[in-house]
Amino acid sequence: MDWGTELWDQCDIIDKHTQSGLDLVEKYVKFVKERTEIEQNYAKQLRNLSKKYSPKRGSKEEQECRFSNHQAFLDILNEMNDYAGQRELIAENMMINICIELTKYLQELKQERKMHLSEAKKAQQYLEGTYKQLDNSKKRFEREWREAEKAAQYAEKTDQDLNATKADVEKAKQQAHMRTHIAEECKNDYASQLQKYNKEQNQFYFTDMPLIFNRLQDMDERRIKKLAQGYILFADTERHVMPIIGKCLEGITRAGTNVNERNDSVVLIEQHKSGFERPGDVEFEDYSQGINRASSDSSLSTPKGPLELLGRNKNKTFRLFNKKSKLPSSSISPFSTPPTPSPANGPPSPKFGRDPLSYCLKEINKTVKPRISSFRTLKRTSVDSEGFTHLPPEQRRKRLQQKIDDISKELQKEMDQSEALGKMKDVYEKNPQMGDPASLAPQITQTAQNMERLRGELNKYESWLAEAGGRGDSIRYSTHSLNNNGAHNPNSPGAISEDTDSSQAIYSEFDDEFEEEELAAPIGQCTALYSFPGSSEGTISMQEGEVLSVVEEDKGDGWTRVRRNNGDEGYIPTSYATITLNK
Repeated sequence: MDWGTELWDQCDIIDKHTQSGLDLVEKYVKFVKERTEIEQNYAKQLRNLSKKYSPKRGSKEEQECRFSNHQAFLDILNEMNDYAGQRELIAENMMINICIELTKYLQELKQERKMHLSEAKKAQQYLEGTYKQLDNSKKRFEREWREAEKAAQYAEKTDQDLNATKADVEKAKQQAHMRTHIAEECKNDYASQLQKYNKEQNQFYFTDMPLIFNRLQDMDERRIKKLAQGYILFADTERHVMPIIGKCLEGITRAGTNVNERNDSVVLIEQHKSGFERPGDVEFEDYSQGINRASSDSSLSTPKGPLELLGRNKNKTFRLFNKKSKLPSSSISPFSTPPTPSPANGPPSPKFGRDPLSYCLKEINKTVKPRISSFRTLKRTSVDSEGFTHLPPEQRRKRLQQKIDDISKELQKEMDQSEALGKMKDVYEKNPQMGDPASLAPQITQTAQNMERLRGELNKYESWLAEAGGRGDSIRYSTHSLNNNGAHNPNSPGAISEDTDSSQAIYSEFDDEFEEEELAAPIGQCTALYSFPGSSEGTISMQEGEVLSVVEEDKGDGWTRVRRNNGDEGYIPTSYATITLNK
């Protein structure tokens, strides 16, 4: 069934139906646009929300990310940010695949519909013109036929009139004959126009208009099919990002499962452990036996009481709650050394002989005033932040160890740069056309100065760590790197040249710990392609086909550090072996 056959007389209905179909496409495009705006606003709000609750760099919240529950919340914010990105992707795909495509297709449909309706209108106008010609021919035939009848009647009447002359009768007959001839011509023309109109009408109703209606039907069906695809894309666009959204939700779930309450408690302990001993018992002062000066000083200083922790812990009051209270005058200065208490039941001092009470008051006044003044000057005293002496012992050891590790990394970078500059200088000396060796002198000098400065800082922090009772785990790594890297180019300005006796003196107290440490784990294996003599200091010889363990991969200078099964270590040319690193 088609429109040209079944709806041949419903041109207006077809016109309205096709227009309503185009209106529906336009309405759906507007609907999807508003949906994309909602998605974009939603994504924007999610991003703003994640940004609002994300910790700022260097803030207290960022430092608390060491705890698993804080880190999990940060992971959730990151996942929500990724989720917002997927919502933006949905909006973008809907705009491109639905709105833009349907809008473009809608314009094509409007042009096609306009063309078909224009053709139908032209065909209808042509048929109407043909009908007007038929109607004019018919009216002329009718008029001329009536005139011919009148002329025939007049000729017959004249012929019967006895008074009419023969000339009048002949004239009337000629007039009637002429009118009859004209009427016959109009009749023939009317018949011709009628035949033409019937042919055009048949062409209009059975050929032209059905073809136009069928084309409109095909256009409308293509519109419906395209619109249905747009409906499907509306769901598929979101369905395609569902796996990634699912991963975001899995990441949020994973963040929750990664929270370890026990580990957070351990992290808090490690972060704030002071290393102080718990305060001991307060000694009994027997006032019935008399008060001596030593016991008074001892009671004021309270060396093992909680107030002793006050001065060592940044002048914070030793309280379980955060209520502010004035500092008691009986607390001591953190910079004063408590006197050694005398036995509580010892013999009374001879100074108490006359008036023990007045003497006690004087001694208390002498003892307390200097200590109160020392508290007043406590805030004005500069804190030695470089050596972290203002921190508790445990925290100081951690900060010193962290500082040593940072300096060691910087020193390693400078040594790598010095080694690379030395090799580059050798290349320039052997091949002057590649560059001037003298141009590297400022960089080599600056690198050497940086290395000397970092070594001095390293020794200083290592000595402080030794005083604080730390191990200094990075010392062995630093000295080991010095020996190996310096051995590649001992004559270069950046090479290491230190006195052996002084280095032994510095690190002698750590020798036992170095012996106990295990060797670094191999990161892969290599097979020698060629034999290498290893005659230079710091290198190791190898035979073709020998398998060695890789300890340190090539850093861009063309050398790889390897180890034999017997523990011998050294460097080999990277190009002399095939290297396979562990995944």
